[in-house]
Amino acid sequence: MPPVAIPGDERRGHGRVRRLVPDDTSFDFVRYFRLCAVLSLGTLAISMAALLLRGVRLGIDFRGGYQIEASVVSNPAADEAVVRAALERSGFADAQVVREGEVGSGSFQLRFPAREGRDPIEASKMVREGLEAAPGVESVSMSKIDFVGPRAGAELRRAAIKSVGLAFVLIFAYVAIRFAPSFAAGAVIALFHDVLITAGLFVVFGAEFDMGVVAALLTIIGYSINDTIVVFDRIRDLRVQHTNQNIAALVNRAVNETLSRTILTSGTTMIAVVALLLLGGPEIRSFSSAMAVGIVVGTYSSIYIASPIMLWIERLRHADRGAPRSPSSHAAPKTRPPVPRLGRGLAR
Repeated sequence: MPPVAIPGDERRGHGRVRRLVPDDTSFDFVRYFRLCAVLSLGTLAISMAALLLRGVRLGIDFRGGYQIEASVVSNPAADEAVVRAALERSGFADAQVVREGEVGSGSFQLRFPAREGRDPIEASKMVREGLEAAPGVESVSMSKIDFVGPRAGAELRRAAIKSVGLAFVLIFAYVAIRFAPSFAAGAVIALFHDVLITAGLFVVFGAEFDMGVVAALLTIIGYSINDTIVVFDRIRDLRVQHTNQNIAALVNRAVNETLSRTILTSGTTMIAVVALLLLGGPEIRSFSSAMAVGIVVGTYSSIYIASPIMLWIERLRHADRGAPRSPSSHAAPKTRPPVPRLGRGLAR
């Protein structure tokens, strides 16, 4: 059966409606590589300064402590200030109180660090007695009581550091085998950039590091390297097709050709993360906050960190081989330079 023609649904017009970014974009990304490098170095310097001056604020997962979900029935309805004051009178001056649900729900999440010589059962009993003694409180119920010891917290810290380090090593090996060491160096440096800036923002704003943040950092690593691989794969294909073209011009073309995919992927992922951030509640707030920052930083680094590092290393390799360097990033060299080996894709 022949397709039914729809008035006004011409091929060109229909394609323009569906495409967020046109196919023929020609943005000069290479032109801003140095400026973006300066901005990234400045941001990393701020993050490192905040880390040295303020230190990392570890969550209960890493330093040990208690996490209690309590439901308080009172008249009038208790708020965070009433609950916090009751805990201070019970000896928990450094407790964190987060309301769950709507205002007036009476459900709270209580977090406070562990102390030596204090039994978990005794601590929960002290919390209950302190809340029941608060003015207007009629009853207190605890639905969940979690305890992480200091030793377990230290083990979690070591495991988190090892997991992130192992991810870097495996990604470097994968990219080096699939493409070339220059590509692998660019990808791993971009991942370091993403992790350090995301973690640095948590330090600057005084947010806690917990297992949710570590899970987000590992997710960001996977998300960022996926976007970087797409750009690198296009660069490799273009170098096979245009062996005599300047590599800077090929990088520009590859980024432009994958720009639509990058924007759509980042945009749709950000929509889901923002929904988690607004509606997910306090339990996953650290994860969703880190993911929101990581998506922006990871998309930026795939274009302005990974590709420039790869381009810089490739130019050094060409200079060591005595290949002439073009004065313009878009002009092809007068003599054809030797094409470096970039993995199996160039053997075809």
